Amino acid sequence: MVVADLHVHTTNSDGQLTLETIPDAAAEAGVEVVAVTDHDRLHPELSEPISERDGTTVIHGIELRVEAGQQRLDLLGYAARRTERLEALTERLQENRIERAREIIENVEEETGASLSVELTPGVGRPHIARAIADSDAPYDYREAFADLIGDDQPCYVPREIPAFEEGVSVLREACSVVGLAHPFRYDDPTAALERARELDAVEVPYPYGKAVDRQPAVAVADEEGLLVTGGSDAHELEVGIDGLDAEQYRAVESAL
Repeated sequence: MVVADLHVHTTNSDGQLTLETIPDAAAEAGVEVVAVTDHDRLHPELSEPISERDGTTVIHGIELRVEAGQQRLDLLGYAARRTERLEALTERLQENRIERAREIIENVEEETGASLSVELTPGVGRPHIARAIADSDAPYDYREAFADLIGDDQPCYVPREIPAFEEGVSVLREACSVVGLAHPFRYDDPTAALERARELDAVEVPYPYGKAVDRQPAVAVADEEGLLVTGGSDAHELEVGIDGLDAEQYRAVESAL
């Protein structure tokens, strides 16, 4: 039974949950602990690394994308504190996200002739633009917007700034109690990703990949290096607890936090 979902996104980045709706979603799923891990951004309403909200333990976290050799990886930082370096990095990345979104929107409007309504605020990302495309006069739904317009290598795509693995790890280690690798089997080269996990504190094992995945290589790396096992649903919609840690697994993480 999942008691801790350690990978959840809110409207602070590209999710649909809020701090106000998380407790009800957690109660409905039987989840006791939720980690808010918004993309490249701390949550402005979370002032403590760990807090309680209507009976739910909320861990302040972050998901940070980094460049690691031939691929990009996502790092998860847990029990985040607002250090000068982390705030400077996230501010820089959010400014870049806003400029990038503006350029993508201009490209889409030129490509399709449609007018998009997107709020250009910190946290904006391609999912916001894809939803706006689906709501516009352009002949694309949400998935088609990514597949045909704004996905990697598509005509309206614009790259964004990605910090180096070493910078990301250094900044997160200073600010967070635990730093881990997210969803190792989503990358083009999971073996290389897991080698990078050896340099961290944790690796995400429970995760809803949507297909059969042999998670044993991640378990093996965790055992060999003494890494914590984290897990979560990567929730972007209104449901939590699709995947995550059971009570015994979470106790190990809790002690590290």
